Amino acid sequence: MSVLFLLQAAATNTAADTLDLRKSTEELVEKIATTPADQLFSEFLNQALAFGLKVLAALLIYTIGAWLIRKIKKIIHNIFLRRNTEHSIASFVESLVSIALTVFLVIFTISALGINTTSIAALLAAGGMAIGMALSGTVQNFAGGIMLLVFKPFKAGDFIEAQGFSGTVTDVTIVNTKLTTTDNRSIIIPNGALSNGTINNYSQNIYRRLEWLVDVEYGAPSDKVKAVLKSIVDNEKRIVYAPTAPADPTIALNSLRDSSVQFVVRAWVKKEDYWDVLYDVNEEIYCKVPENGIQFPYPQLDVHINKD
Repeated sequence: MSVLFLLQAAATNTAADTLDLRKSTEELVEKIATTPADQLFSEFLNQALAFGLKVLAALLIYTIGAWLIRKIKKIIHNIFLRRNTEHSIASFVESLVSIALTVFLVIFTISALGINTTSIAALLAAGGMAIGMALSGTVQNFAGGIMLLVFKPFKAGDFIEAQGFSGTVTDVTIVNTKLTTTDNRSIIIPNGALSNGTINNYSQNIYRRLEWLVDVEYGAPSDKVKAVLKSIVDNEKRIVYAPTAPADPTIALNSLRDSSVQFVVRAWVKKEDYWDVLYDVNEEIYCKVPENGIQFPYPQLDVHINKD
């Protein structure tokens, strides 16, 4: 409704300006017909001089205004440069400020010529509101992109999971984020949805914890199982024993299941070694546990038959 009201107001002002222009033209023609030539020439010179002064004033306003806009843009650029602001944000803000100031400068310049700018301002306001409503989703993505670039929950090269997709971040723009999945698919996620959702960043921390769940048959000695699992973990040199990670891997009896006894092994590795260590230790468990006389279980069902 507000957009329609502004358009109607602009149309009304334009119609009123047209009537005023017609009336002024008629009065001017009548005045020319009744005014002596020397007096008419003198008035023409006066009006031409006044209009020339307005043109000079308008040119002066535009020149000074353009110089000020360049200075303001340079100041903003230097501020962003000193603070190491993300290039996408800096470029977006600089362009937005430059366009807004240029529009105001043009309106002031036209006003200096004596032209009524009310209709122009109304049309610009109505057009701006209409464009804003039509591009509401895009504006949301802009806002989300600014939030992501300012707070930086992830960066290019991080492996993240968000919006039902997981992959390596290849590019973060002001409107969307691009992921490359493990099977080499390119996923483009709008920043509006991304900034309002849950982001799981696997690359932000230096270390990640691995966990292995090992099921063995009932009757296997607990101490022997733990010793075998510990020897496997001790032989893996990529497992971390650092001050920032737990000193020893965790090896414990996790649960008593229907057909098996489950042991858990937890250890810390560097994020870049996560998958390699996971798969290598899986293979070691599969090979070494049976070699030590410990069997993996199969689903079992005890059936009791009543003779009667």
